[in-house]
Amino acid sequence: MRWRIVAMLFAVRIGLGFQFQTLGSVSNDLVVAFGLDYADIGLLVGMFMAPGLFLAIPAGFFGGYCSDRAWSSLGMLLLALGGLMSGLAGDPWLIGFGRAVSGAGFLLSTLYFTKMTADWFSGKEMATAMSILVMSWPLGIAVGQIGHEWIVETVGWRWTFFAASIYCAAGAVALFVLYRAPPELVGSRPVAMSRLSRRELHLTLIAALVWGVFNAGYVVYLTFGPVMLEADGLGPIEAATVISLGSWVMIVSGTACGLVSDRTARPNLILAVCMICAMISLALLAVSGAGVAASLAFGLIGMAPAGVIMALTGEAMSPERRAFGMGVFLSVYFLINAIVPPIAGWLNDTSGDPFMPIIFGIVLFGLVIVTNAWFRLAQRKDMSSSSSAAARDFERLA
Repeated sequence: MRWRIVAMLFAVRIGLGFQFQTLGSVSNDLVVAFGLDYADIGLLVGMFMAPGLFLAIPAGFFGGYCSDRAWSSLGMLLLALGGLMSGLAGDPWLIGFGRAVSGAGFLLSTLYFTKMTADWFSGKEMATAMSILVMSWPLGIAVGQIGHEWIVETVGWRWTFFAASIYCAAGAVALFVLYRAPPELVGSRPVAMSRLSRRELHLTLIAALVWGVFNAGYVVYLTFGPVMLEADGLGPIEAATVISLGSWVMIVSGTACGLVSDRTARPNLILAVCMICAMISLALLAVSGAGVAASLAFGLIGMAPAGVIMALTGEAMSPERRAFGMGVFLSVYFLINAIVPPIAGWLNDTSGDPFMPIIFGIVLFGLVIVTNAWFRLAQRKDMSSSSSAAARDFERLA
């Protein structure tokens, strides 16, 4: 049953990436239609993440007052509504407002999809399940990178938003009708836990840094990888197709990476090797004619440990605090991913060199290794402190 549940969540969650990619796919059209620059485009991309800065913790807290199914379905409906608003907008800032509404839906969906998966797989094959879940995001993006370009060429840029909204609305209905809670939670009343222990807060914040920086590097690749390839002479559709290769192949490699991590219990080594490959892959985008090889390496190895990173949430917080803890986790994630796209756009505009945002992305993937090492160090220190405290208590009793 649990594998059927995660398959259903995977299929619905594709809508998150499909809706997110709309702005990146129509960026050149918006530059022409509204006279924007790429810093403006970066800001509009970041608007999708902005609601998480303010809503993630309240969304986790109020999770105790409504079912996971209801909250996640509401998230998908907000994604649909925001896309509809952006598609109908006659002003770039109204597009941004629609992006923010979609971002609120993205927050709710991400938080509760992750919680529901953790509830079903707690203590067993967590990295594998999380890998499957998070790979729905790049699949939605990859479908958008190709599908949106075709829609723009056929019926215009507004229909990219409409198509994504239709998918998200259908996903909301499917979620509400088909999702079932784990048997051990059936009949139990949700409880609002609005506090993490000091240890849990410490580990959750560091895990959020790892996840936030990792995803920020991916967003830089998605947004400015095509710009880099277009500067090398590729057309917009061809450049988008090449960059989408990374998202397509990581769907398979991400699941395999989670399975290998569960079987070998070597997540830190796996993560470090993959991040080094991601950095090399981004650098290769500057080599003429190397775009396909770079994108394939980026997806096959560089982005494979997404589920391994997300599994850190299971190590950072207890099950009864998971909804609130995910709110804290996502607050940091959204902060990082609201800031990074405008910075990358600014680097592109001020330097006039499309490789500057790529260098920024390389730095971000290097930081993933550093922050993951920080998490493991903090985890060991907390375990050592707990063991010392237990030993002292035993000596007093003796």
